[in-house]
Amino acid sequence: MTSAKKTPAIALGAVAAASLLLLTACGTTETPDAATDGAAGAVTVTDDRGEEVALDAPAKDVVALEWNTAENLVALGVMPTGVADVAGYTAWVQSEPLDEGVTDVGMRGEPSVDAIAGLAPDLVVTTSDLPDTVVSQIEEFAPVLVVRGADASDPIGQMEENLERIATLTGTEDEGEALLDGFHAKVDEGKAALADAGLAGEPFMMSDSWASGGQVSIRPFAEGALLTAVTEELGLENAWTGEGDADYGLGSTDVEGLTGLGDLEFLYITNGDADAYAVDLADNAVWKSLPFVASGNVHRLPDGIWMFGGPSSMNDYIDAVVDTLAN
Repeated sequence: MTSAKKTPAIALGAVAAASLLLLTACGTTETPDAATDGAAGAVTVTDDRGEEVALDAPAKDVVALEWNTAENLVALGVMPTGVADVAGYTAWVQSEPLDEGVTDVGMRGEPSVDAIAGLAPDLVVTTSDLPDTVVSQIEEFAPVLVVRGADASDPIGQMEENLERIATLTGTEDEGEALLDGFHAKVDEGKAALADAGLAGEPFMMSDSWASGGQVSIRPFAEGALLTAVTEELGLENAWTGEGDADYGLGSTDVEGLTGLGDLEFLYITNGDADAYAVDLADNAVWKSLPFVASGNVHRLPDGIWMFGGPSSMNDYIDAVVDTLAN
C-alpha cells in the first residue's frame, strides 16, 4: 500500500484518506524447475497487470517497494537488498525484521529509481499502488512484479496469491507452502481458543484512527478488509455495516458515527504515542457514552502488527486477538 489515497502509507501519520485501486484476479504459471525447492531454472508468473514476468533463474537480489512485499520476501528466506522506507517498515512490520544492511530506496509511492538501479536487482516487487510511470522507469533496467495490494472481494485469497507469486519468482515455493499451512493452522487454533473462551459469534469492530487539528478521524475496517476477514475466520462477527473501498475495505467515520453500535469488542491498532482513542477522546462525552467504552471493551492491540501485511503479520494479529480477548 502507499499513502492516504493508496494505502499502507495510509495507515501512518498522514492517513488522511482511504481510497485505492481495483484490479482483476491473476493467475500463476510455473515451469517444472520453478516448482522445485529453489533449483535453478526459468520461472514465470503473470502479475496483476496481466503482464508476464519471466526470469531465466529464480531471483536472489530483490528490491521491495511496499512493506507487504518486503515482509513476504523475508518470510520466504529472501532478504531484500533494498526496501522503501526502512524506518517505517521497522516500526510497523515487526513480524519479519530486516537485516541492518538492507538499503533504503526512498519512500513508498515515491522511491528513488537511481537508488534501485544502483542495487542492480534481479527483480523488483511492488504493488499496484505504485504509479505506472515509476514502474515503467524501473522496467528499463530490471523485471518488475506488480501485485495488487489488496482486494476487498477476496482479501485472504489476494494475500495468499501475492505470496505464492513472489515464492515462484524466488524459487521458494516450499517455503511459501509452509507459510500458508502455518497461517491456516494458526486460524484454526485461534478459532478454537476463542470458542473455548465462550466468544464464538461475538460482535467486533476493527479500526484505526488519527487526530488532526483537534478532530479525530476514524477508519473502520469494513467488510472486505484483510483484518476483518481474518477476525471473521476466527469466529467473531463484524458489527460495522458501513462500506469500505474496493481494495482495502477501509471506510471513514467520526466518533458520532459510532453511536449506532451496541456493546462489542472494539479492536484497534496504532503505533507509539499516537493514540486518538486513549488520548484525544479521553474526555469526549460521546466517546465515553458508547456501550463498548463504558463496559471496558476497547482493546489496543500491540504495536508493530502490519494491518495490510502477509501471513506473518496475520499470525501476529491472530495471537494478539486471542491473547487480548480470551485471556
